[in-house]
Amino acid sequence: MKEVKLEVIGPEPPCMRCQAVKKTAEKVAEKLKQVGVIVNIERVNIMSKDVIQKYGVLVSPAIAINDTVKVMGRIPKQEELEKMVMEAVK
Repeated sequence: MKEVKLEVIGPEPPCMRCQAVKKTAEKVAEKLKQVGVIVNIERVNIMSKDVIQKYGVLVSPAIAINDTVKVMGRIPKQEELEKMVMEAVK
C-alpha cells in the first residue's frame, strides 16, 4: 500500500469551488484505493498563518500533494488529479 497526503486549501467555511475540489478528491481516493493507493484528504484553511507560510497560496481552491502545491485557483478534472496522485506515489 502506498499513501499520499492530499490537502484541499480553501477558506473556512468552504466555498462552492472548494467543495467541488474535495468531492473530486474523494472520487479519486475511492478509485485509487482499488489499486492499492491510499489518499488521505485533509482540508486546510487558506487564512491560517501556517498555511500561508508553508505554501504561500493566495488563491483558492488549491491542492497540495505530499506538501507540494499542484493546483491553484481552479478545479482540476478527475483524470488530471488521478495522474498527479499517481506521479506522487512513484
